[in-house]
Amino acid sequence: MTNAFSNLQTDLHSKPATWVITGVAGFIGSHLLENLLRLNQNVRGIDNFATGKKENLALVERAVGKEAWSKFTFTEGDILDAEKLQRVCQGCDYVLHQAALGSVPRSIAAPLDTNRANVDGFLQVMLAARDCKAKRFVYASSSSVYGSDASLPKREDVIGEQLSPYAVSKYTNELYAKTFSRAYGIETVGLRYFNVFGARQDPQGMYAAVIPRWISSLVAGKTCTIFGDGETSRDFCYIDNVVQANLLAACQPLAERAPVVNIAFGGKTSLKDLYGLIADSLVKLGAIKAKPSPEFADFRAGDIRHSNADISKATRLLGYAPLFDLPSGIEKTVQWYVEYLKAQRTV
Repeated sequence: MTNAFSNLQTDLHSKPATWVITGVAGFIGSHLLENLLRLNQNVRGIDNFATGKKENLALVERAVGKEAWSKFTFTEGDILDAEKLQRVCQGCDYVLHQAALGSVPRSIAAPLDTNRANVDGFLQVMLAARDCKAKRFVYASSSSVYGSDASLPKREDVIGEQLSPYAVSKYTNELYAKTFSRAYGIETVGLRYFNVFGARQDPQGMYAAVIPRWISSLVAGKTCTIFGDGETSRDFCYIDNVVQANLLAACQPLAERAPVVNIAFGGKTSLKDLYGLIADSLVKLGAIKAKPSPEFADFRAGDIRHSNADISKATRLLGYAPLFDLPSGIEKTVQWYVEYLKAQRTV
């Protein structure tokens, strides 16, 4: 565990603060909730369940126990509801903004929905954080911002043309955060996530992330589809690394105004190699007997060919140091899904 993060956890546990998490019932939001409650923090969350799940909140409640859960206040609502959002944020110390409509393909199919949630909603949350005088506003950006830039590894100050409405919405968030910081003095940190994965990520639906979708399909005996030739590469980042980054981004002193930093492991893995890691892990656990061959389909519109992050800026500014590489993260993730899917079948 990094010294910066270890020290921060100790400090937080002895000095409870009030946190707001938007999209709290989502994949990343629910992990932030769980970790903050374990650190004796007071947490308020808002979610409209457009992509978040009530089940995620129930899983967190069971994981942390009754006493810790009593420090959480949930509001069902949309981040576009300014009045409700102001009430949630009133008197808070930190805002962790995770609510969004994710997925490049979804944004191409429904750009207005993406803009409404990711741009209009972002502005409402920033206004609430400003009006309530939050100490820090931390928000989820995305590696999709890099767009057509082909250079590797990706560095924060070099981006190309955005290739999807989703990418445009996330880049717009970064521009608004910098402008709000200059105009109103609010402290902001943008986290460009690179392919986050882990427990509680939705394996269903047409916009499901690749790792939970493949795990679910393999356990069910279905064939997995790889879009393209399998050489497309990504920098996959385990969820615990992202939790670390959010807490550091909220609490570490800033040496730069409104920074945006890459949050990843700093690796590069092809989809074919990812598939092999997942299948081998399932075989090792006895969830499947052998590794089946995947099928291949056409490349998807708006997808970036290769993605690999330089995380040195996050390390320098925040003290970020990822604790889990891809193999260790996949092992923990696969084990969770095998147990989860087994429990689902017995219900």
